[in-house]
Amino acid sequence: MTTAKAANAGQPTGVRISTDPADVDLEWLVPALSERAYWALGRSREQIERSLDRSWTYAALDGDRQVGFARVITDGVTFGWICDVFVDESERGSGIGDLLIATIAADPRLAGLRRLVLATRDAHGLYERHGFVPLTAPERWMERRRTP
Repeated sequence: MTTAKAANAGQPTGVRISTDPADVDLEWLVPALSERAYWALGRSREQIERSLDRSWTYAALDGDRQVGFARVITDGVTFGWICDVFVDESERGSGIGDLLIATIAADPRLAGLRRLVLATRDAHGLYERHGFVPLTAPERWMERRRTP
């Protein structure tokens, strides 16, 4: 388990990031994603639980209260996808998103990855502060979409 604690100016006091899956509060996470995250609306509890089983999790905790979350889907060797980054609405603007992404970017388990990617509709500035840039060759990327 990796735990990072906020200590820098501008970072949320007392918030820590845990990579222990046991620290993820499903009673907070399921409604956060399925009811309040534009990209995950309607996702079922079962889908969320299955996604956690197949990902590395990062829980932002203020004491025992979960205030943020992110996960990385990865093979641990060559590629990782950061997804489901969510900060509780009451805590936004306090640096928790920065702490989550800084923790992921500094995670030694991800240090050797050739590519770490993500998608965002509205948080480009957050990710740019941590070294993320637009795709170098977006014309090489393809997707297969399915509507629920």
